[in-house]
Amino acid sequence: MASVSTRVILISDVHQVGRRGDVIDTKPGYARNFLIPQGLAVRAHPGAEKWFEQQRGKIEAHNEEQISEAAVVAARLDGAVVSLSKRAGENETLYGSVTANDITDGLAEQGFEVDRRHVDLGGGIKTLGEHEVKIALHAEVIAVIKVQVAPEA
Repeated sequence: MASVSTRVILISDVHQVGRRGDVIDTKPGYARNFLIPQGLAVRAHPGAEKWFEQQRGKIEAHNEEQISEAAVVAARLDGAVVSLSKRAGENETLYGSVTANDITDGLAEQGFEVDRRHVDLGGGIKTLGEHEVKIALHAEVIAVIKVQVAPEA
């Protein structure tokens, strides 16, 4: 069975998808439910391509503004430490794992508003100790924080 896809033009860089201005084929649900509502893409058709070329300067200026705002937040966020307490076994393995919500809640207590979808846990945090976590504030701006996981008392 042939897979159905939707062609879109990316208005912003999207991590692991493409760069601004790329015309990509993606699953219809991803385009309809995420890329288009978030303002990251528009459906590709000849009129949209002409519109994109006319708006390219404005879009790039808006993107540069977003990058500079993200860089300011990243400068404050870099090196931040989130301390969490989790239940763990005798071999320092957690019952469960640290979630992106745990990290965003810890950052919110420190005054940082970060979307949980921007938290990159890599392979996940499943042990006690200190771990580095990347926060993708923008496709081009990534902050690195420390997450300290201690056993629950």
